[in-house]
Amino acid sequence: MLDKKKSKNRMKSEINAGSMADIAFLLLIFFLVTTTIDVDKGISIKLPPWSGTQLDEKVTTNSRNVFSVLVNTKNEMLVRGQLEEISLIKNRAKEFIMNPSGAKNLAISPRSAIISLKNDRGTNYKTYITVYNELKAAYSELWDEESQELFGKPYGEALTSVQKKEIRDRIPFILSEAEPTEFGD
Repeated sequence: MLDKKKSKNRMKSEINAGSMADIAFLLLIFFLVTTTIDVDKGISIKLPPWSGTQLDEKVTTNSRNVFSVLVNTKNEMLVRGQLEEISLIKNRAKEFIMNPSGAKNLAISPRSAIISLKNDRGTNYKTYITVYNELKAAYSELWDEESQELFGKPYGEALTSVQKKEIRDRIPFILSEAEPTEFGD
């Protein structure tokens, strides 16, 4: 009978769970340290510094110098009051900014050209980004053309910061974004 008791005790095994908490804690620390969290970068726009002063005078601009772009809830785009395809906005913006023909309805000079972008709250985000990218691409192409003309190099890393500033002084990036309107307004 004694042999049966000994064999029962031998069969009865226990798992020591005392160090399990330590192992779980170490694994938790390991995964917290090694895991990276992706952060959405969004659009990087340098906003002007905040000025707490109130403007008493109303700023007026010549409507000739304003290239207004309106995008509605149906993702349709009006450029200066005319329905326009998104694929054509870059070339229209470039022509407006530079005014190579000296037209009376285009900007007086690149320094006075203002791009005004206004969306409806129902505008699709993809449409907004596409329109914004096309307007930004217009300026990028103009800067590249100006850089080729002045320095014989493409605008970008080949230029010094002084040369880039000179080009941006000649063709400043002026994009005014208005507060979005309510659905359908």
